[in-house]
Amino acid sequence: MTPVRSILFGLALATLPFTAQAAPAVGQPAPAFTGTDSNGNAVSFGDFAGKTVVLEWTNNECPYVRKHYESNNMQTLQGEATADGIVWLSIISSPPGEQGNVDAATANQLTVSRGAHPSHVLLDPTGTIAQAYEAKTTPHMFVISDAGVLAYMGGIDDKPTTDQADIATARNHVRMALAEMKAGSPVSVPESTPYGCSVKYAPDSAASN
Repeated sequence: MTPVRSILFGLALATLPFTAQAAPAVGQPAPAFTGTDSNGNAVSFGDFAGKTVVLEWTNNECPYVRKHYESNNMQTLQGEATADGIVWLSIISSPPGEQGNVDAATANQLTVSRGAHPSHVLLDPTGTIAQAYEAKTTPHMFVISDAGVLAYMGGIDDKPTTDQADIATARNHVRMALAEMKAGSPVSVPESTPYGCSVKYAPDSAASN
């Protein structure tokens, strides 16, 4: 991590207590978070200083999510990213009783059975992390630079359908953003409209009110 990037990441974390309620915005420090992964480990945003991070909101029962997993599209993208040293966090924010809610063991079983490659699967049944990022759909994708700045947010691609055949002709916004960042180029499409099933927030969360 270069000195400049280290300073930027430090500034991002330092300003978070004052901007925690601000809407996530491309070009601004990414919201901090702490959660628990499917293996019971505490995972915090600060753990990944100097790393590019991808956040993927997911719901295994959602047909839009199934489109990308049953075609192996999501797993391929995860594999490419993690092989390049990128941290990939799959986040499950469905509360108990709602579509997509799973326990830790089931989350791990899904990872294995689907051949997925996330760095961690975060369980967020209270919706705390989802609220911080204003996650709206599954999937909803976020790319955070190694300086801790939000570089992309929106849909995985530009084909908002459940049809696997559309993947071949889609522009994968996440893949392109990561490639452009690696090349040192500006992200050409830094924001797009997310599509998919709505994130299921807990009834007592701020996002549900």
